[in-house]
Parts: sequence; C-alpha cells; structure tokens
Amino acid sequence: MSDQPAATLGILGGGQLAQMLALAALPLGVQVRVLEPDAAAPARLCAEHLHAPYTDPAGLDALAACDAVTLEFENVPVESLDALRGRVPVRPGAELLARSKHRAREKTALREAGAHTAPFVVIEQEADLDRALERVGGRGILKTSELGYDGKGQVRVASDAELREGWAELGQVACILEGFVTFEREVSLAVARTADGRLAFGPLVENVHRGGILRTSVYPAAVPDGTETRAREMARAVAEGWGLEGLLTLEFFQLAGGDLLVNEVAPRVHNSGHLTQDGGGVSQFEAQVRAVLGLPLADWSPLLPCAMVNYVGVEGAAPDGAPLDGAPIDCAPIDWAAIDALPGTHIHLYHKAHRPGRKLGHVNLVAPDLPTLHQRLAQLEQLIP
Repeated sequence: MSDQPAATLGILGGGQLAQMLALAALPLGVQVRVLEPDAAAPARLCAEHLHAPYTDPAGLDALAACDAVTLEFENVPVESLDALRGRVPVRPGAELLARSKHRAREKTALREAGAHTAPFVVIEQEADLDRALERVGGRGILKTSELGYDGKGQVRVASDAELREGWAELGQVACILEGFVTFEREVSLAVARTADGRLAFGPLVENVHRGGILRTSVYPAAVPDGTETRAREMARAVAEGWGLEGLLTLEFFQLAGGDLLVNEVAPRVHNSGHLTQDGGGVSQFEAQVRAVLGLPLADWSPLLPCAMVNYVGVEGAAPDGAPLDGAPIDCAPIDWAAIDALPGTHIHLYHKAHRPGRKLGHVNLVAPDLPTLHQRLAQLEQLIP
C-alpha cells in the first residue's frame, strides 16, 4: 500500500459538472473541494463545500492549499484568478479562460491556431454594423461576445434592419456576427492535455439541440469517413496553440462531405460528453481530473454504442401545485420507473430545484449495437418531455 498522501483537487463552481468531476475523482484517491456560493450546490453531496462567494478570501485560501484547481464554468471572476495566481496551478489557466469566455477573441484565436470557423465580424460600435451582414453572406446570427449560453444572448438576422434591431435588443453590447452556416449535423469532441504536453482525445459525438439547449447526444456519430481525424487535428492544433492544461471541448458544424467548422469551445467537460459515464472505459470527468493533476492519461471513448437525453425543466405548474422554483426535482411529470425499466438506461439527477429551461438531469443509454440503440432512444425520448 502506497503511503503517498492523497491529492486534493479544487474546483471553482459547485454545480452538476463539479458534482460529476468529484464523483470521478474519488475512486482515484483524490479529495475534492469546491468553492460555490449556492447553499444547495449539487457538488456538496460528494465534495467539501466552501459555501462562499467566488471572491471570498478564505475560500480562495482553501483552494490555494489544493494540489491544483480546475473549473466547471468559464465566467470565473477575474479577481478569483488573480488571487490564485502563483499560489496553485489553475488548469485551464487565466489566459485561456479569458479567450474562451469572449466569443470574438475565441473565434480570432481559433483561426490563428489553424481551426476553421464560420465567417464573422466583430460588432463593438454602431459603425461596425455597416455592411457587416454583407461580409458574412447576407444571413447570420448576432451573439453577445460575453455571457449567453444554451441559446441565450443571440438573435438571427437576415437584413440590415434586423441586424440593427437585434443589436438594440441585445443591449448594444459587444457582439459577434457569424455567417449562417448550412450544415448536416452538429458534433463535438474533447481534448485533454497535461502540463507536460501529453495529449488525449475523447469520442466524436453527434448532437441535436432543441430550443437552443442540447437535447440528445449519440456515439458513434454518423459522419463521413475521415471526419473524426479532422476533428482531432483541429483539437490538437487548438490545445497546443493555446497551451491547454486540462480539458477542452470543441463543438463543430459538419458540412456536406465531412468538412468541419468550429462553432464554440468550452474549457471543461461538456454536456455532450456525459454519455462517456456509462458506455464503458474512462469518462470525460475522469479525463479532466487526470489531465489537471498530471495523472496517466489515454484516449477515452465508450466501448459500446451509447446516447444521452437531457432532462430539462418544463413550463407549467408542478403536480403538487408548488411554485416551479421551489418544486423538488421529482415533481416534474416524468415516469422514472418506466425509464429505469428500459434496458440500458442510467439515470443521473442533479438534485436541483425545478425551473423551466433548467438542466435538471440526464439519462444515459447503452446498447449492444446501433440499431438497438436508436430503437431504445426513440422510446426514451417519448418518456422525457
């Protein structure tokens, strides 16, 4: 038995991603400490919960005492990163976070690393609107440069009038106008990199969104030959060009023929990678823990076909009449017994209060072959509104 002391991993954020990171870290002998202001943080159930603001000096001191710090969301306060700088490795680092949380900087840096993106124009003042739509092909999506996720903070535009109205609707803040892309499917792939430069890749996953929120992910993705190789090449270029330490997920548009455009980047585990929890092999969560702490690292992919369906809060009153924000998770009209009885299902609930549009959990599905997977997935989607 080794007498080496257990490593301690700090996490900025205590939501469901931190919860799943902690659950993956524990079997590796890694203790987890999360800094999160929400008293009902999901990660409190399996990690030491520092219940304080992200900028709390005592909380940051406790994170600085860890072997390394990672994160579950991009919009970490700059003050938090400044307080940790030089005291503990933060992976990914502040420079990469600053790039990935700002769409205009992100798209520019992706191009500089050799990745392909949709055409875009940076909008920072009214004069930038002139001929902007023409420069991206006549149709586009106007997105705020900062904040905004799951379809928030963006407007589709197809005329100069709509562009100006959209910019006003978004508060005339810094934005990026991306050209509208006709694509066959959306796919994603994660890459992990250690501080000493070791690289590993996750699976190429096919994604379907509904209302701007991820609905389903399926592995393997139904893509043309060579698509995964191209995705890995771009992921490698970005990881090495940006000096990644930790895990980074790239979302792509797959065009006809298999060409890829990077749509968005997340410097962390991603919703589309949740299916790696139950498909066999290493999960994305274990991969991030390993990369951040410099543990042995290898490519991770499910051993069997698998899928994920998100469980998102729906509109309407809870069955018991309680206000939606205060209703417990089991008040949603879901037949969990039927889901649990469906062969190959694995339920993951986040222990969060029900709220319309809020991610409350997901169900992973594993099958021996693709036809069986798709048959069961159709059944599962009927059971989750």
